Amino acid sequence: MSPREEVLVSAAAADPVELAEEVTLRPRRLAEFVGQPQLKEHLAILLEAAKRRGQAADHLLFAGPPGLGKTSLAGIVAAELGVGMRVSSGPALVRAGDLASILTDLHEGDVLFIDEIHRLGRAVEEILYPAMEDFQLDIVIGKGPAARSSRLDLPPVTRIGATTRIGLITGPLRDRFGFVARLDHYPASDLEEIVVRAAAILDVHLGSGGAHEVATRSRGTPRIANRLLKRVRDFAEVRGDGVVDQALADKALSLFGVDHLGLDKVDRAILGAVCSRFGGGPVGLSTLSVSVGEETETVENVYEPFLLQLGLLKRTPQGRVATAGAWQHLGLTAVSRPDQRSDRPGLFDA
Repeated sequence: MSPREEVLVSAAAADPVELAEEVTLRPRRLAEFVGQPQLKEHLAILLEAAKRRGQAADHLLFAGPPGLGKTSLAGIVAAELGVGMRVSSGPALVRAGDLASILTDLHEGDVLFIDEIHRLGRAVEEILYPAMEDFQLDIVIGKGPAARSSRLDLPPVTRIGATTRIGLITGPLRDRFGFVARLDHYPASDLEEIVVRAAAILDVHLGSGGAHEVATRSRGTPRIANRLLKRVRDFAEVRGDGVVDQALADKALSLFGVDHLGLDKVDRAILGAVCSRFGGGPVGLSTLSVSVGEETETVENVYEPFLLQLGLLKRTPQGRVATAGAWQHLGLTAVSRPDQRSDRPGLFDA
């Protein structure tokens, strides 16, 4: 789980009403899930085939940035199959016994969902291999010379893993998943549909252009779209007439520091540091992190991907470099760097 997600989860846990709303906004069935059409089609075929055979579905691995619907899809798989679901996470499964107790408590056909599966410990991962492949559990009874190994049969179940860092999953674990899917960021049209659906559930009155304004500032992420809708709803109730139209959404999101590209305060601080403090770059990651007061991992894994996706930042061997779009977005005049001068001698110039 990323640092930004941990903050959001902690805030939701502190407010039971907010947490309840988050749960109700999750789609319950595949038909309710908006976006990711190719993934939905593949899942529909896989689940229908499993139901017709009367067997547990194949193991699934969902990968992609935070907030795109990996947990929701796991719940949908369980609902479509009509089975129970147990939820855990990689960091929570510290000892092999933690996973063993969960595996032995599952019923045939159930779904076991492991979030952030790339953070599983090595010992826990070794227990998972035979459980996924042969539906068997190897346990060691006793200690020292008297210790002996025993193998228990497990009921066939579907194991679903979710990860934001698929490159950190070991090859043997990744190969044991029968279906690996990557979730992509959502286009504004899909996000607008998600906002409309969430508004109906939360009883938010949408006016002309309100859903579109929220969708275009949501960084291609449904979780952020739902969160921004709640903040705009609050603004509309306190400082408006309760109707979320384009003008009110624009005013509310600007107040909360979200600009028309979806950049927040930290995003703009990163671009501002590269442009203003370091002349457009290149600047090293650690130096940039210190200058904006964020951890190196947070800058690299939480904020940079979206800035790179928008073409506002570039990664070079020398460091991070601001593009012309970054200067323009900040309203600054680009500084000409020595490596950009047209009169610089070429490699074969005399």
